[in-house]
Formats: sequence, structure tokens, C-alpha cells
Amino acid sequence: MTETLISIFLGIGLAASVGFRVFLPLFALSLASYFNIWELNSSWVWIGSLTAVITLGVATFIEILAYYIPVVDNSLDTIAIPLAAIAGTAVMVSTVADLSPVITWALAIIAGGGTAATIKSAAGASRVTSTVSTAGFGNPLVSTVETGTSIVMSIFSIFLPIIAFVLVIFVLFIIFKLYKKIKPSKP
Repeated sequence: MTETLISIFLGIGLAASVGFRVFLPLFALSLASYFNIWELNSSWVWIGSLTAVITLGVATFIEILAYYIPVVDNSLDTIAIPLAAIAGTAVMVSTVADLSPVITWALAIIAGGGTAATIKSAAGASRVTSTVSTAGFGNPLVSTVETGTSIVMSIFSIFLPIIAFVLVIFVLFIIFKLYKKIKPSKP
């Protein structure tokens, strides 16, 4: 039971990280599997292969660089929301241990995909706000914060999944508070 709970916390932490950068947490999970730090479900063992490590490493590098290119950053946010939902679901499915496939997939879609899509939507909104308010000059700072947060969340998820889960709850709470603050109130 403890292993199952820890695997769920890992999946949710990595899904949240996917909300900031799609490929970075997948690369981190690939490295963790490759170096035998974390054992993945049997059908997802391929993520720990050298080919996957290299492919996801290159994709991560390209994604991080692309977010520093004006116009491309906002374009990426447009396609990244559905990609984040898919990747969040995938990391959750690949890490959850000892549950039936029905429960695993339900958790993956709701907790993994939902968390990733929520955070990616908020991150995209922050980039649009930055673009409008700073004429795009603030976007590199937003990109740096997002990448840094994704790195920190990925590391905590792999090495301290319980703390990562607490961080996810905190991030979702902040997003909820910001949403409530900017949402127009009904008369």
C-alpha cells in the first residue's frame, strides 16, 4: 500500500512538472529508470532505454530553447496544453504500482492529465499576460521560472514524492486563488 501511494505521489508530481515543461519530466523519469532509481510498470520499461533517454533529452533541450524565442513561445503554449494532458496521463500510468488497470487509467486521466492541463493552462495565461504587459520582454523570465519549477518538481517527484505532492497541492492552491482573484464576480 505504501509503495502504491508513493507511486501515485510520484505520478502527480511529474504530471504537475509536465504542466511547466512537457518533455523535461519525461526525460527525468527516463533518467531515473535508466539509472535504476525508479522502477516503471512493465509495459513502460522502454522509457528507461538509452534510446529514450537520448530522444527525450534532445526533445527537452529543444523545448527549453524554443520557449526563449519570441512568438514561438506563445505558439508552443497553444499546442502544449493538450500535449501536457497526454504526457501527464502517460507519466501517471507509467509510475502507478499495484493497482488494477481501470483504477490506474482513471487516476492517470483525472489526476495526471488534469493536473498537467490545469498547470499548463495557468502557465500559458501567465505568458500571455507577460506578452501583453511587457511587449514580450518579460517572457524569458517567465520561461526561466517555468523551466526551473519543472526541474525542481521533477527532482522532488523522483527523490521525495511526498514533498512533491505537497508542492503540487500548494501550486494548485495558488492557481485557484489567482483565478478567484481575476474572475469577474457576478452581480
